[in-house]
Amino acid sequence: MFFNKKMSLVLILIGCISICTAALTHPANEFRNLKVLPKKISSKELSRIMVDEFTDGLGVSCGFCHKEDKESHKFDYASDENPEKQIARQMMRMAIRINRRYFKTGHAIIGDSALIVTCYTCHGGTPRPAAQ
Repeated sequence: MFFNKKMSLVLILIGCISICTAALTHPANEFRNLKVLPKKISSKELSRIMVDEFTDGLGVSCGFCHKEDKESHKFDYASDENPEKQIARQMMRMAIRINRRYFKTGHAIIGDSALIVTCYTCHGGTPRPAAQ
């Protein structure tokens, strides 16, 4: 009986090591054409930023910045064809600069809770900020 318990523990340990090794050696989600957001961002974090910053902050959906294929209706997230995507990048850089310069947020990126100025600050849930 002792032999069976010991062997079971060894097999469990080997299984855990195998799973951990596979997780560490398996490449992380590699999104293409990220210019402002971190290249090694997780899909969960990227989705959160897209929802919290763009969907909520600007009241827009994916097609506002990303090119949609007319036939399949799938988005080409890496494409730079839509000029709104470049504007979004400029706005993200601007928000980061403002936060670093005036609020000393260090190396915070878009979506960090440390940011004082976010997309919503100016946009208030609309695609175009209201003229003051």
